[in-house]
Amino acid sequence: MSAKKSAEVVIGGKLYTLSGYEEEEYLQKVAGYINNKIAEFNEVDGFKRLPQDMKATLIQLNIADDYFKVRDQVEKFEADMEQKEKELYDLKHDLISDQVRFDALQETIDSLESEKKELLHTKEKLEASLQDALLGSMDV
Repeated sequence: MSAKKSAEVVIGGKLYTLSGYEEEEYLQKVAGYINNKIAEFNEVDGFKRLPQDMKATLIQLNIADDYFKVRDQVEKFEADMEQKEKELYDLKHDLISDQVRFDALQETIDSLESEKKELLHTKEKLEASLQDALLGSMDV
């Protein structure tokens, strides 16, 4: 396990020291996200007049909403990825089956080509033999 790290961050204009196992860059990124949420809410009319605890609750709810939306999106992506992996598996299986069939057909073609050559050779011999027999019967 890596060593615990600390980083000073500014959130809502206040300096905080965060500790954790993440890098300082990550902790600064988290603080930046929270500051962006605070800035978004500060642009909403009437937000500044709300009590501090209400402001904090609204920001927390908004961050939780972001979290659940992203989590749902991740679940959809994972389900989609699982489906794509299944489709890929099926395609690979089909490809292997087709390759086996292709190889078997190629063997059949090769065998038929070989048989064709033998038959043509036999035909030539028979034609030559027939021609010799016909010529031999004419000589008589």
